Amino acid sequence: MTTLSIFQQNQPQAAHTVTTDPQVIRDTLASQGVRFEQWPTRELPASATQEQILEAYADEVASLKQECGFQTADVVSLTADHPDKDAFRQKFLDEHTHSEDEVRFFVRGQGLFYLHFGDQVYALMCEKNDLISVPDGTRHWFDMGPEPEFTCIRLFTNPEGWVASFTGEEIASTLPRYEALAGVA
Repeated sequence: MTTLSIFQQNQPQAAHTVTTDPQVIRDTLASQGVRFEQWPTRELPASATQEQILEAYADEVASLKQECGFQTADVVSLTADHPDKDAFRQKFLDEHTHSEDEVRFFVRGQGLFYLHFGDQVYALMCEKNDLISVPDGTRHWFDMGPEPEFTCIRLFTNPEGWVASFTGEEIASTLPRYEALAGVA
C-alpha cells in the first residue's frame, strides 16, 4: 500500500506522521513541490520488454514529455534473483540530488523514496500505479529493499539518463530502511 511516513531528522527512529490516504499524500508532497499521482496500469506479462512497456504507456510518456520537456524515457526493472541486486541497492541508498526532476512511474512492484526537506524526511513507499516527480535539487535517496521487485518507467531531460550528485551526508543511514517500513522480516 502506498504509504507516506514523515520523520524528524533528529528523531529518526519513529515517524511522527503516517498516512495511506492518496489525497493527503498528494497534498502533503505538493506542499514540498513533489508531484504525486496514481495512474491506471495495464496488464503486461512479467517478461515484457522495455519496448513493450514503453509502447503500452506511449500516450502517458508522450504527455509527460510534452508537459515537462523530457527528452528520453526508459524502463528500469529489478527482481529478487538479479545477481547484482545488492550493488544496485547500495548505489541508490546514499543521499543525492539531480540537476533535473527525477520521475518514476511504477508499472509493477514497489520501492521507497526518501525526500529530505529541512529537518524532516518524507519516506514514500511507492507501488504499482504511483507516479512521483522529485524536483531537481531535492535531497533524496531510494531503497528497493533486499529482495527487489519493481518495474518503473523513468523520464529524463538529460539524454545521459541518471546522473547523481552525492551530498556526503550520513542521514540515509540513520532512518529505518525498506525492511522496517515495508514490514519485511
